[in-house]
Amino acid sequence: MLNSRHSIAVTAIALLANAVGAVHASADENSKGGGGIGCQLFTCEVEVDVPGQSGGEAGGTDSTGGAGGEGSPGGDDDPFQKVCEYELADPQPPAGSLDWEGHKPGDGAVYKQTCGIGDFTNTITRMVWLAEPPAQESVDPAVLAQQAVDSMTLLGPDVASPRAAGKYTVGVPMWMWVDQSATTYGPNTASASAGGITVTATAKVSKIVWKMGDGSSVTCNGPGTPYQGSEGMAQSPTCGHVYSKSSADAMSGKFPVTATSTWTIDWQGGGAAGQLTEIRQTDVQVAIGELQVVR
Repeated sequence: MLNSRHSIAVTAIALLANAVGAVHASADENSKGGGGIGCQLFTCEVEVDVPGQSGGEAGGTDSTGGAGGEGSPGGDDDPFQKVCEYELADPQPPAGSLDWEGHKPGDGAVYKQTCGIGDFTNTITRMVWLAEPPAQESVDPAVLAQQAVDSMTLLGPDVASPRAAGKYTVGVPMWMWVDQSATTYGPNTASASAGGITVTATAKVSKIVWKMGDGSSVTCNGPGTPYQGSEGMAQSPTCGHVYSKSSADAMSGKFPVTATSTWTIDWQGGGAAGQLTEIRQTDVQVAIGELQVVR
């Protein structure tokens, strides 16, 4: 009579035999099974459908698993597409180096390859041998021009007059002008380079539009002329305004004056040239009082 230990072993062998028999029966009926399962004696292969792929045909996948070429999990619009950049190794590795991948110096060249996914958040860098220089993407000079402008510090007008602490009078000519610097009036110059191309941009204020707070506006094509006491009641020859009412009824008893400058940026480089525009603004509160007659 079998003891309990032998009984358990016999039962286990019987269950294993039944399972193997079921596997053989399934394999005889269909080598892939009933649900994409293919079994041999001790192993089974399970087919799993991956979204966006159908057997490597409908999705246009290649042997690397990418529909868009080497190492790319999708097409040209795939945000996770693998992108590689190349830089010629300088100096070149010595003869016999593994970087030559069995080739000799002078037979092609060794490059530093940097590959990233999408926006290059994650990158892998390695040395590779290439028979010919890799094709480099063309650089748009206009893009470099905008990069140069973005590197500049361009501010709103540095208003010298009217002053927030000043007191001005109805009917008396107001002279308006701004102090000039590279960041508030120009010229301001910057450059940007990529792909062997350098673009230089120069920015300068071309006009300032003054909104006077009383419903009127004045456009000045220059920085304005500083007032001199010897000018008396004369109007500014370049940039001025005469208020016809006081600011007593305005909020806080002052007119909100806004000076808006237009920066015109000329750029050139890479066999191209163009012009860009930037807008900047400065605000100031101005008190305008009535002329008092003393008798």
